[in-house]
Amino acid sequence: MHYNLINSVVLIAHMLVAITLLGAVTHQTVSLWWPAKGGDASVARSYRAVRTNLYTNVIVVLFIVTVVFGSFLYPQYRISILPYLTQLHIRYFGGFFELKEHFAAIGLGLLPLYWFLWKTVPLTENVRARAVITALIAIFVWYNLLVGHMLNNLKGVGL
Repeated sequence: MHYNLINSVVLIAHMLVAITLLGAVTHQTVSLWWPAKGGDASVARSYRAVRTNLYTNVIVVLFIVTVVFGSFLYPQYRISILPYLTQLHIRYFGGFFELKEHFAAIGLGLLPLYWFLWKTVPLTENVRARAVITALIAIFVWYNLLVGHMLNNLKGVGL
């Protein structure tokens, strides 16, 4: 029971950190690909008119913490949830999770380049590379959060 309580706490922390990461990387990506122009005072313009470089360290730390929490939960997934899904003949969800693992690993590999482009290269240089790397990380985070949430809910509803 103690192990289940720890796993539940880590799962909730994992989800909260992942949602925070999702918000930060989405905010940064939207402001890069759809920059605020003009002087209108709309909510959309205010959302896009942020100092995007301030998000970099937070995104790096949140990504790493999310992966660490996920790594702690991974053995339980492999031992109990994946075989459960296989018994129910819904193996493609296991494939979704495998892709989730790959995206997390690729994202970790991209973090040094992401950090370098945001923190050492002047913001007026390599703008396209910065935007593409940030968008890739955002896509990985969105995919991973949605698949993780979906798999968590499948186990919870007994499918």
